[in-house]
Amino acid sequence: MTVGSDVKQCFASLKGVEASLSSLALRTLDDESKRTLHEAMMVLHEVTKDLKKRVGELEGEELQYKGF
Repeated sequence: MTVGSDVKQCFASLKGVEASLSSLALRTLDDESKRTLHEAMMVLHEVTKDLKKRVGELEGEELQYKGF
């Protein structure tokens, strides 16, 4: 597996976790849990934004990573 495909796989996994946190936050009835899940989702969203930028950098540096 190349670095680019590893990073893309990591990105996809993190987006899945982000979606799960969002779903749990919407379904939970406890306000503190809802707030905690939402905060975790927002932190993860920032991480995925940074990772998406890194994927773009990798694609610019190495043509074999193209295709995001």
